Amino acid sequence: MAKSTTQFVCNECGYASPKWLGRCPDCGKFNTLIEEAVAPAASVKTKGAFRSNARPLPLSQVVYEKYERVSSGIPELDVVLGGGIVRGSLVLVGGDPGVGKSTLLTQVSAHLAKAHKVLYLSAEESCSQVKLRCERLGLNSDNLLLLNETNLDDAEPAFYEAEYVVIDSIQAVYTDALSSSSGSVGQVRECASKLMRIAKSRGITFFIVGHVTKEGTLAGPKVLEHIMDAVLYFEGERTENFKILRAVKNRFGSVQEVGVFEMTGEGIYGLSDYSSLFLSDMRGEAAGAAVTPSETGNRCMMVEIQTLMCKTAYGLPRRMPLGVDFNRLAVLIAVLEKRCGLPLGTQDIYLNAMGGMKLNEPSADLAVCAALASAEKMRPIDRFTAVFGEVGLTGEVRGVNFADKRVNECLKMGFKRVVLPAKNMKSCEKFKDKIELVPVSFVSQMIKAVLPN
Repeated sequence: MAKSTTQFVCNECGYASPKWLGRCPDCGKFNTLIEEAVAPAASVKTKGAFRSNARPLPLSQVVYEKYERVSSGIPELDVVLGGGIVRGSLVLVGGDPGVGKSTLLTQVSAHLAKAHKVLYLSAEESCSQVKLRCERLGLNSDNLLLLNETNLDDAEPAFYEAEYVVIDSIQAVYTDALSSSSGSVGQVRECASKLMRIAKSRGITFFIVGHVTKEGTLAGPKVLEHIMDAVLYFEGERTENFKILRAVKNRFGSVQEVGVFEMTGEGIYGLSDYSSLFLSDMRGEAAGAAVTPSETGNRCMMVEIQTLMCKTAYGLPRRMPLGVDFNRLAVLIAVLEKRCGLPLGTQDIYLNAMGGMKLNEPSADLAVCAALASAEKMRPIDRFTAVFGEVGLTGEVRGVNFADKRVNECLKMGFKRVVLPAKNMKSCEKFKDKIELVPVSFVSQMIKAVLPN
């Protein structure tokens, strides 16, 4: 009989050590190594033969599998998933406590239960609590099965009776294969691997709720995200009604998709008209604001960037960006100082992308420069002018992808003028009769275009 031993596992990254360490050598976090019992499996030696029925196949003999998609009942969620729910996939939904993960998946479960068998495994709430939430949302279906169980092995037979299963949450369930408590690195890894085997072998779709750490990342080892077919982040403040759903991993669609939702007393609803969320009504009246069309997956959103400058009271000026990378902002400030002569070295700069958007693509560089120039000169930019383009260290404006799609979105939102890279002018000439196009090659040209003397 194999002797049981213990090892210390980091609950942040999954690093294993035979002894306790105050600092994890892999991720560098302190006091994250937790002792877990490990029973080594008996070794099975095989030589010259396959241990299973799996055989390698030539590429020409592999049969293409057509993935079937089913609507979730919430169009915004279907967009984030790439067109709908793929049968037999694993979808991980993470977010802060109280953001609306359970409410969203309860609505999805009730919609799927109209034509399919759906199991809602609640490991944190009783069945009566889940029913109370369903009644509050006005949901009722006999095909929606509720189960309150924390042991994944005991709940496994119920999985086979359903086509869709919701696990709420992965940190609250455990398996008898490990002696550690639920929520530990080993339990999360083993439970996720077991759900993956069931999903792929029987074609059952799993929605898994995951908690997040203080830093906003999913709790548990990174292998949890590697196993999943789609990883979604549900973001939003408790005091705000608007929530944003992001796809950070999707094997069946784009990873840049963003869904906008509104939380109400009757449930969560997707917003198709979200222009009021990312654009303020006061734009064009105050200095330091610029609008840019941001490409997120298969859609384009108009996002307003606002900046505030004030003379620093300390030796080192502060740079506080929200929604824009800190290092990217520092580079753009340096370009404006060196190439355009704007005195920003003694100013505290605060920058915010409206609506909680994260502008990770370089096309927002030119709009950031426009907002900074407007704030420094204390002159507002016209409310019907949009700006996009990538900025290089030499002060040049580089071309970006999907320029025609961005101009088309500006046209639909009622903008009358677009400042764009000169290299993208050829692909956007078809809009020149409908909207004014201002091509620029350098940042200084952009400043003269949006802030004329």
